[in-house]
This record gives sequence, structure tokens and C-alpha cells, in this order.
Amino acid sequence: MQRYWVIGGQYKDTSFTKIAAGREKWIGPFDSFEQAKKEWAKLAWATVDDATTRYRIEAMDPDECPPCTD
Repeated sequence: MQRYWVIGGQYKDTSFTKIAAGREKWIGPFDSFEQAKKEWAKLAWATVDDATTRYRIEAMDPDECPPCTD
């Protein structure tokens, strides 16, 4: 069963390639896409006026370790 994460935050610019400070936020895991989508929508609407903030949903195999963020 796949697990879902909401990933993102504030980026340096609208190319969304470099995070503004620190590292991307990982929220989750969620057992269903629908649960992740609810969290994504909450975060997206809370930052709708900030052009450099973006969140996305990513699916990950539970047997696979998340990427290292250290």
C-alpha cells in the first residue's frame, strides 16, 4: 500500500527549485490520496496569496525510506 506525503514550503522564487530557508516541509504520511489532498488543500488555501509558496502530493512505497533531508 502506498503512503502519501504533502511536501513543500516557501521557495526563493517561482521556479520552485530552491527552498527559501531550511528545507522542505514533509507532512504525513497519509494512508490515502484523499487524506493527503485535504491537507494539501488546507495548506494551499492558507498560502494562496504567496506566489513563492507551493505544496505537492507525492506517493511513496512504505518499504522505501524517504529521501535524506539532513
